[in-house]
Amino acid sequence: MTGKRKMSRMVKLLIALVVVALALFGVWRWAVATGSAATLDWVDARFSRHHDVVLAQSAQYGSDPAQRVELWVPKGQDFAEPAPPPGTPVQPLRYPLMVFFHGGGWHSGAPEDYRFIARAMADMGYATALVGYRLVPDGRYPAMLEDSAAGIKWVRDNAGKHGARTDRIALMGHSAGAYNVLMMGLDPQWLAAAGVPQDAISGVVSLSGPADFYPFDKPSSQNAFGHTDTPEATQPITYARGDAPPLLMIHGTGDTVVRPYNSQNLEAAVRNAGGSVTLHEIDDASHAWTVMAFARPFDRDPAVKDWVQAFLRQTDQAPASAPVQREAAQ
Repeated sequence: MTGKRKMSRMVKLLIALVVVALALFGVWRWAVATGSAATLDWVDARFSRHHDVVLAQSAQYGSDPAQRVELWVPKGQDFAEPAPPPGTPVQPLRYPLMVFFHGGGWHSGAPEDYRFIARAMADMGYATALVGYRLVPDGRYPAMLEDSAAGIKWVRDNAGKHGARTDRIALMGHSAGAYNVLMMGLDPQWLAAAGVPQDAISGVVSLSGPADFYPFDKPSSQNAFGHTDTPEATQPITYARGDAPPLLMIHGTGDTVVRPYNSQNLEAAVRNAGGSVTLHEIDDASHAWTVMAFARPFDRDPAVKDWVQAFLRQTDQAPASAPVQREAAQ
């Protein structure tokens, strides 16, 4: 009887493990199909073997509930270390800083859904600010850009006291958030209006970013931009210039939400202007894949994170003069 009881327990345990595995597999499939960032974050948190990142500060940078920021830093930083005054040499032990803007078609998304980005960046040694912004209808153009600049200003003014470098800030965004960071890097008016010097931006990373999408043929772009009398002024490609911060774009050739020509056209425009631009195209990858690659267990393909890390290392102190590169992942 004892043997039968042990066998029964083993069978029950095996069934339980299979049920859990099937449930997680179902979650993965749903996350893949919908691009649900909150689900990706939930799965990533449970697959992470360790969390070498802490929430240093959560704050509002404006009066709207969407105007909020979470600042995450790698564990082990001495938070009591005072930040150097502006213009003084940077302390070498300070963490480099990434500011990330979420996607969601300018009508959905929140910073807390993208904490997996902060965990991934902490593994690279980066502090990460996750910045929210007003969404449609209140966040119609140009509100999302005004908010993006204001969020960067808040991060620049406050991240230093938590051990992050603020003299050179990298920007990254996915989808709608990629649009926001492209405009921050290419059109100087937004950061200037917020009091952020252009040379504070070390580089811009666009994941599946819309850069050349007029005429507006999707409800998301129509709702966010259709009211403007100057639609060309809303397009990142309009502001392609040679002296912009270095630009990295990653796009899936299977993206049916933001077509690859957005990045392809912007790459050509920045290159023709004499700027620094790198485009990586991932064969058959979907719109969501470029951000999913930061979340466990999808990060087993390291290409996206490797490209981002290499770009950040190259541009941390680099002027906008690196050679143009373009390649497709096989």
